[in-house]
Amino acid sequence: MHLIDRYIVREVCRPLFALLGVLTVIFASYTAARYLNEAASGVIGLGTVLKITGYRVLIALEVLAPVGLYVSVVIGLGRMHHDQEMVVIAAAGINPLRTYYAVGLLALPVAVAVGLLSMYGRPWAYTESYALEAQKTNDLDLTRLQAERFNTNADTGRMILAKRVDAADGKLRDVLIYSDGKKRNHLIRAREAWLSDPDPLHPVLQLRDGISYSLHQSGTHDRTLRFRELTIELKPVQSAVEYRRKAAPTTELAVSSALPDRAELQWRLSRGPTALLLALLAVPLAHTPPRRGRFARLLPVTAVFAVIYYAGGMFKNLIEKGNLPMWPGLWLIPLVMAVALFMLMRRSAKP
Repeated sequence: MHLIDRYIVREVCRPLFALLGVLTVIFASYTAARYLNEAASGVIGLGTVLKITGYRVLIALEVLAPVGLYVSVVIGLGRMHHDQEMVVIAAAGINPLRTYYAVGLLALPVAVAVGLLSMYGRPWAYTESYALEAQKTNDLDLTRLQAERFNTNADTGRMILAKRVDAADGKLRDVLIYSDGKKRNHLIRAREAWLSDPDPLHPVLQLRDGISYSLHQSGTHDRTLRFRELTIELKPVQSAVEYRRKAAPTTELAVSSALPDRAELQWRLSRGPTALLLALLAVPLAHTPPRRGRFARLLPVTAVFAVIYYAGGMFKNLIEKGNLPMWPGLWLIPLVMAVALFMLMRRSAKP
């Protein structure tokens, strides 16, 4: 690597690690704060909060890493412009395109890492995060149910009162379960109750030796049922459907013909190239005019990132609804970025 290349890479790396660390800490703190209240009330454990926060940070790195690199290029090169170091480099006969090459040497491995994270790490983190979220929503999770207390769940409208919670075999003893419905309220009393299938998409509740009351809210059509064994299919956790596509393996999305799946696939595949192009676009944006502060380009730098970021989300939604053709689809954004970068590099190459 040329001496100039090493110097530019070093100047960009200097703020990169600090900035990425700060962004990660801020995001992790914000995420943890969302769940600490639930941990304090006993809905979820502190260990679960830490795990969810870790998975959320891994998911967010798909955005935080490109942002950190983009801003670091602007800060590093902006300082060199401000201190007239770029003028000295140009006076030494170094081709202006050398700066793009040096930034590309750093941006390429970051873009590859972002692409792999988007295709493999992010779906895995969503899967693990959702599994922990499902435990929070699942009101039959024995790790948080307390014996001889009214355990309520606002998401399901269900109340559970158990004389004993047996974590060894996963069963509730002498249990009373009350749930609200649109037309009927249901009250069940059983000697034992347990989840025979904890799958959040198809949860199944099993009860033994009890009686079930179905109470009509606006009439007298009440029902009473005594049972020896009773199986109830509970409503799926709503977030399971919402996270299913984000947690789906990339290979599964590749063979799907559904528009939302194709949009999700394009999103994952385009993250790496977009991160690389974003870092290279920061090179001309970092140029600071003479006698101007090093933060003089803050507004256009922020505007460029905001347009690219929000355009990605908007295009993804349009593809999911069929309002935007599959080709170029989300690839339109990196294509426009590549054309803009080519034009800027041609202008930089002119004497």
